Amino acid sequence: MIAVFKHELRNYFHSLSAYVFGAFLLVFVGIGAMRYNIWAAVSNFEYVLSFGSLVFVVIVPVLTMRVIAEERRQKTDQLLYSLPITTFQVIMGKYLALLALYLIPLAVISIYPLIFAHFGEVYLPTSYGSILAFFIMGAALIALGMFISSLTDNQGLAAGIGVAVILFNYYSVSLSEYVSGSAFGSVVALLVLILVLGAVVRYITRNENLAYAICIVLTVGVAVLFYADSAALEDLLPDMMRALSLFDRFNTFVNGMFDMTAIVYYLSVIVFFLFLSVQSLEKRRYN
Repeated sequence: MIAVFKHELRNYFHSLSAYVFGAFLLVFVGIGAMRYNIWAAVSNFEYVLSFGSLVFVVIVPVLTMRVIAEERRQKTDQLLYSLPITTFQVIMGKYLALLALYLIPLAVISIYPLIFAHFGEVYLPTSYGSILAFFIMGAALIALGMFISSLTDNQGLAAGIGVAVILFNYYSVSLSEYVSGSAFGSVVALLVLILVLGAVVRYITRNENLAYAICIVLTVGVAVLFYADSAALEDLLPDMMRALSLFDRFNTFVNGMFDMTAIVYYLSVIVFFLFLSVQSLEKRRYN
C-alpha cells in the first residue's frame, strides 16, 4: 500500500493535476476571503469555506478522473493485480495519495484564520471546526470520484459524470423545493433508484440473476408500502434529496454548530464508495 501511495503521489506532482487542483482551491478560497473577510469586513471565516465549496464541482472530477480510468485505458491496471497486495490496499494507497494532495492547499488555507485574527475578532474554534468538516466533505467527494473513475476507461466520461453528480448534489436542496411530494412521485423516484442499483450490482458482480432478484424484491416492497400506507411515501423524494446532500450538512458547521451526525455521514459515504471501488476492481481482476 505504501508503494502504491508513493507511486501515485509522485505521478501527481510529475503532471499538472496536483498544481491545477491546488491552484483552483486556493484561488476560490482566496476570492471568498476577499469577498467576505476583506471587502465586507465579516470576521466569520467559515463563510469563506461555504463559498469555496462550489469549487469541488470542478476540481474533484479533474483530480480523480484518471486515478483508475487511466490505468484501465493503458492496461497498466493488470500490473497492479500481479502485485503481492490486495485490491483493498491498492484502492487505499491511491485514496491516501489523493488525500495527501488535498491536504497541501488545505494546510495553507488553515493559516488564514490566524492571519485575520490579528486584524479582527475571529472565533477560531468555529473556523477550524469548519475547516475539519471541509476536509472530511472533500474526502467523501474524492471517494465518490474514485468510484466513478473505476467504472470506465474514459477519463473525459469519468470527469463528466463526476461533475454532473456533484453539481446535482450541490443543488439538491434547492431542487427539492420544485420536486413533487406526492406519493406517486416518490414511487417513481424509488423505482428509478432501484433500477440504478440493479445496474450497479449487475456491473460489479456480473450476476444478472442477483441484480434481477434485488430489483424485484425492492419493487414488490415499494408496491406493498404504496398500497398499504401511501401517506408514508408523501414528501419522501424531497426529504431524500435533502438528506443525501453533502453540502447542506456542511452548512451546519458554517452556522457555528459542530454536528457529529454530519461527520458520521461523511465517513459512511467514504467507506461506502471505497467499498464499491474495491468491488469494481475485484470484478475486473477476476474477469
